[in-house]
Amino acid sequence: MDLIVFLIFLGAVYVIGSSIEKNHFRRIIEREKLIMQQPHTTDDFTLTPDTRCKKITLVTGSCVIGADYFKMFVAGLRSWFGGPLTTYEGLLDRARREAVLRMRESAAGADMVVQTRICTNEIKPGVVEINAYGTAIYLAK
Repeated sequence: MDLIVFLIFLGAVYVIGSSIEKNHFRRIIEREKLIMQQPHTTDDFTLTPDTRCKKITLVTGSCVIGADYFKMFVAGLRSWFGGPLTTYEGLLDRARREAVLRMRESAAGADMVVQTRICTNEIKPGVVEINAYGTAIYLAK
């Protein structure tokens, strides 16, 4: 009987977690479309002597996302046998994209964001924090 309750719980967690993840990906894609015109790069940007900047500032975005218990359960089983933990790949992808979006949204009105960097931290098993930061350049018109 306990096994049946556990399996029902695990199934419910899977359905709810999958729904939340799909909705988050959908919202990320919608927000990415809105800021596609703002370039951002990991490269250096060299200002020429004739370039007039209105403002240059640090911009950041941070995101903390946790895996649902189904993913943690499957990853725990998978780690016993070795190999890639694909159940966490979607989690990391969502967290990275969300952090970069938040960074770019904080640079609203900037002509570009350069020197974009991403840091990943594990807060506890199944919970990651992603920080994205870069330099927003606002050119004088």
